Amino acid sequence: MKILQKCGIHFLIYCTLVCLAMPAISDEGMWLYTNLPREQLASKYDFQINDAWAKHLQLASVRFNSGGSASFVSSDGLVLTNHHVAADTLFKLSSESNNYYETGFLAKTLSEELPAPDLELNQLVSIEDVTDQVQKALVSAADSDAAAAARRAIIADIESQSNQATGLRSNVVTLYGGGRYHLYRFKKYTDVRLVWAPEAGAAFFGGDADNFEYPRYCLDVTLFRVYEDGKPAKIDHFLRMDPNGATDGDLIFVSGNPGRTRRIYTADALAYQRDVAMPRTLDLLRRKEILLQQYALAGPEQDRRSRDDLFGIQNSRKAYVGMLNGLQDPAFFSQKRSAEKALREQLQASEKLSPLDNAWDQIAAAVTKRKSIVGQSGSLRSRLYNLAETIVLLVEEDTKPNTERLEEYRDSDRESLLQELYSPAPLYEDLERVELADELARMIDDRGGDDPIVLSLLDGLSPRERAADAVANTKLFDVTARKSLVAGGMSAIDNSNDAMVLLARKLNTEFRRLESINKKISESEKQGYGKIAEAKFAIEGDSVYPDATFTLRLAFGQVRGYEVDGKTIEPFTTMAGAF
Repeated sequence: MKILQKCGIHFLIYCTLVCLAMPAISDEGMWLYTNLPREQLASKYDFQINDAWAKHLQLASVRFNSGGSASFVSSDGLVLTNHHVAADTLFKLSSESNNYYETGFLAKTLSEELPAPDLELNQLVSIEDVTDQVQKALVSAADSDAAAAARRAIIADIESQSNQATGLRSNVVTLYGGGRYHLYRFKKYTDVRLVWAPEAGAAFFGGDADNFEYPRYCLDVTLFRVYEDGKPAKIDHFLRMDPNGATDGDLIFVSGNPGRTRRIYTADALAYQRDVAMPRTLDLLRRKEILLQQYALAGPEQDRRSRDDLFGIQNSRKAYVGMLNGLQDPAFFSQKRSAEKALREQLQASEKLSPLDNAWDQIAAAVTKRKSIVGQSGSLRSRLYNLAETIVLLVEEDTKPNTERLEEYRDSDRESLLQELYSPAPLYEDLERVELADELARMIDDRGGDDPIVLSLLDGLSPRERAADAVANTKLFDVTARKSLVAGGMSAIDNSNDAMVLLARKLNTEFRRLESINKKISESEKQGYGKIAEAKFAIEGDSVYPDATFTLRLAFGQVRGYEVDGKTIEPFTTMAGAF
């Protein structure tokens, strides 16, 4: 039996000096650590999971708050992750003279390890089922607005009480679309330092086929180290390297934090994703991809500055293309509708369960409402603008009780929010101008040039001119200026003449209008999916794992070869294959 690591989008299978890779054919994935498939593993593989084994693996697993998974691999704080998970930090640490993404990095001593500017790593310490607490708070809600407010308040209260009692980052996670709620407590590591990263040529060797799609010959790994009180952290639970590696047929486990799946979605909701949401997202990603490619043509430094954003956009585009291809398969929708019909028939036939027809109708109505706001946006996608928007919202939300704030601005996430907001990572004026100008142009495409919000934002200037003015007349490049605005409260925001802050203030009303609409739609969806989830629990039990929520899950399978285009692929590769 081997324990592997799930990092980002694909699996980090196994690495040796010759960079061997083997396919892991997964039987099952995304199991909750509170509901592991013990009987299934015992009957199929004669493997017994005990609580100590599961707890050890849970505590050895690490989540990158920026997106991605990792593992502790030494008692003195070493963390192993994918190179593409580390790429964001590599670019933030790089400069025109030191491009660590391209040339790699090695700290030969502890003193040479480079502090990451804003990286937070999370270790999942405990999980508590708080479903009853949340659902009891919703019983007396008269309508969806009241239910949304009650849900927001009880979750904020649970998180706040947990944080005060334990000192741990505490987040209530919604599972099964609203059928279950679990409180996850994390130990945070915010002093994280880069130890080693290979050159991009080795990490991304073979391009998409050998990296994004299937890691075979690439050295897609990076090492960080977590510190506490200025010293390498002492780690009790970490994964040890087996010098003998895995063998054909071995049972293997993958522990990681998959981003998001939508298996609980109804056919109506998936049709909206297929016909509206995903095609629109793909159009946006392709637009950004072309924009950054054109920007990079200006020179080597422009190429370096845009590489991280471009890499992330390309990965997202490829992921969405794959998802959309699946949704466009008529056989998939036929199976989905048949499953829904079968569930409804089971409910109709049951004397103990209500038919729940309104659950599907409720979700269908929510989908219709989502269609009504497609193309409306209350935000602009650029790093500088995001800083301004965060500051404006943070200061406003701070005037409210914690239980009434937007989720991202509750006390439970405040330290993480401020660490990102006050990051000293570099920002580049020319890249900010290009991205902000394109965002303003996109808003014209979506809303029309005579839209009142568009006219207010541009104020007589073209998108390029407005972007140039906003970038030239903002102080948000300076961390001290950001801190000053937050410390000054509403008075500082209201009296600020910072051009980027003024843009954020102009969009604030529209942002909050759309946020309110989205909250109502989401509440209706949660109520509908919660009913469906309860019905499925009553019929099937909790033998089905929930959709991914960027929380820790366990998958398992065997090391095996596979067939492609009539050719047998062996379970292990050698360096000869790289040639």
